[in-house]
Amino acid sequence: MVDLSSVPGVTRGILPAQCNSRLVLDHVTSTWGVLVLLALSAGDHRWSELRRVVEGVSEKMLAQTLRTLVADGFVDREAEPVIPPRVTYRLTERGRELTAHLLPLMGWIAQHADEIVSTPAR
Repeated sequence: MVDLSSVPGVTRGILPAQCNSRLVLDHVTSTWGVLVLLALSAGDHRWSELRRVVEGVSEKMLAQTLRTLVADGFVDREAEPVIPPRVTYRLTERGRELTAHLLPLMGWIAQHADEIVSTPAR
C-alpha cells in the first residue's frame, strides 16, 4: 500500500482538484499526447510524418495536441521560412525526460493489453 501523503501533488492525503499537476497529467496522458510523444521519441518528424506514424489521429487533434505539447515545453516546433512551409517537431529536454518515463509504461501496457481487453468486466 502507498501512503498518499508521500505522493507528490497530494495535500494532507487529498488529491486536490485545483492542482497544476492535473492539467499537465491531462495533457501528457491523453491518448494523442502519449502517442505523439512516443512518435517523437524516435526522432524529429514533420507534420505529415506524424500523421502517418500516429494512425487514426485527425488533423484537428494532431494540431491541438502539438500546440499543447509545445506550450507545455515538451515539444519544439521549428518552422523554416520556405514555400511551402517546412515545420519540424522534436522533443525538448523536458520531453525526452518525460518519454523516458512513458516508454516503460507503454511497454507494460503493450505486454498486457490483449489479456486486459479479452478479460470480461467484473
